[in-house]
Amino acid sequence: MLRQIAFGIGLLSAAMLPHAAWAEGARTLQIIISKNTQSMTVYDGDMVVATSRVSTGKNGHETPGGIFSILEKRKYHESNIYSNAPMPFMQRLTWSGIALHESDSVPSYPASHGCIRMPGMFAKSLYKMTRRGVHVIVSDAPVTPARIDHPALFAPRKPLPDGALVSDLELRPTRIDDPSRPVEVAMHVMPPSPSKQAKQAETKGENAPLRILIHRRGEKEILRDAQALLTELGFDAGIPDGVAGPKTRSAIAGFKRWKELPQKDPLLSPVFLAALYRSAGKAEPPSGQLMVRQNFKPLFEAPIGIRQPERALGTHFLIADKVDRETESAEWRAVTLANSMAPRTMKRLGVTAEADPYDPNAAARALDRIDIPEDVRERIDALLSDGTSLTITDDGYSPETGKGTDFITITQPATTATTDPKPVKQSGKRKG
Repeated sequence: MLRQIAFGIGLLSAAMLPHAAWAEGARTLQIIISKNTQSMTVYDGDMVVATSRVSTGKNGHETPGGIFSILEKRKYHESNIYSNAPMPFMQRLTWSGIALHESDSVPSYPASHGCIRMPGMFAKSLYKMTRRGVHVIVSDAPVTPARIDHPALFAPRKPLPDGALVSDLELRPTRIDDPSRPVEVAMHVMPPSPSKQAKQAETKGENAPLRILIHRRGEKEILRDAQALLTELGFDAGIPDGVAGPKTRSAIAGFKRWKELPQKDPLLSPVFLAALYRSAGKAEPPSGQLMVRQNFKPLFEAPIGIRQPERALGTHFLIADKVDRETESAEWRAVTLANSMAPRTMKRLGVTAEADPYDPNAAARALDRIDIPEDVRERIDALLSDGTSLTITDDGYSPETGKGTDFITITQPATTATTDPKPVKQSGKRKG
């Protein structure tokens, strides 16, 4: 295992272990980059595997902070926008152009065009250690993964014993017309239990780590549920797709007339939503959404509850290790990132108080306020494996998240969080 080996700066050698040995444990690696100190630290659990100096983006070409994962690896690549500049041992973090790569110029200050430059020997060795999906966290100040135990965290379920659903006791007929006739017994074929599903998935090689994201619900998720409830109440809102088309607007107007609600209020006003859920016999509208990806593809999503929604959750990254289905245990480690929200974002999300990223218990305090339905929890527990990650953030995923990515979260420093961040244009170009 990787955690049995620790290396200092410059001591990591590509010849020390074959590539397959590194790749076997790579799913639990975390690469953490500090822009303030221009340094990289590679963790396996809470053990430092390697460290190096790096050079991130200079003024005007800043490397974005946030939570990424390695999307693509190439031993040699040339920049298609910077005079074919060589980018050996390139490991891509976004499809729009941010990557880790080797460089012969790695000063102790930001000097790149957005990428993260590494010294040659270290870049080669890191390339051998990683595989697609390894998480990379870019932060201003250095952060360190810390062990966290919390009842809201996911844990594997022990497989149920295989066996017959009825006993071997002699069966007697329930009718007395002919005791010599054989008795036919109808047996229900039960679906596999969550833990058995996990065992079957492991056998088929499908137990790739999950990528779980918890964030506040956006207008699309809220509208999608409202459309379904309106149709259920007899107001035809069309297909519940989260798009406010003519049918949906007509259904909302009809419901407001029925309940004598102001027509000039915003389409999804709190008063309208409260009346809609009450009329449908539902509890108050859920505040959060849980989304799951696996193998860089969406798997499923579900609404969840967030208590005290006026308080920000903050931005936290957690990763599972030592997942043991027999003991129904897993070790989780957490990192909390500073991430300031613009006033417009806070207003849109209904947040009046930001979270404190420097609180050592910030991740646990966020988990305290999250309510996940039991059926959703069981589904995740059934698929939990080493390297499964959980991101908690208020504003959801970045527009960089898309086809062939995990969830990408971009963080905003306090000095720039005055307006809503603009989406990063997906050009497919790589920066140096």
